[in-house]
Amino acid sequence: MEKKLLNLLTALCLVSLPFLFRGSKMRENLVIFFSKGVLATLVDAYVVGTKRIDYPVRPFPKIFKTNIIYDMLFFPILSVIWVKISYNDNLVKILLKSLIFSVPMSIGQWYFEKNSRLFKWKKWSPFHTFGSVNFTLFTIRGFVGLIKKLDNLKRT
Repeated sequence: MEKKLLNLLTALCLVSLPFLFRGSKMRENLVIFFSKGVLATLVDAYVVGTKRIDYPVRPFPKIFKTNIIYDMLFFPILSVIWVKISYNDNLVKILLKSLIFSVPMSIGQWYFEKNSRLFKWKKWSPFHTFGSVNFTLFTIRGFVGLIKKLDNLKRT
């Protein structure tokens, strides 16, 4: 069952890629995608390395201790979508829109931790997921804000 879920997630991610990376902000979206991939991989490597989470079923288990589908595809795609929907919002709206991603992610991980072998929490909880998802979303959103400011400075 777990392998089928991972294959389905991979397929959904790959199908969504062409829709996310078109238009005038393609370069910015690629920066978001790859930045989030690096950040998610670093955070996940720390969490797995400190034995807070384990991924019993994952792609390439002899090479990676983390689940690279989450780190390199799923979370980066969610970040691109989140930045797109919050691009021109004020802080309050950005905070509210972050809940659209962090709350379902926390609940979903709790459910799958209890009902699958995709991951096992050792020193982890839905609150840790909530915090780490928001941390990475806001870090990437801040990075995008910095890029926008630098672009504006360059143009003047």
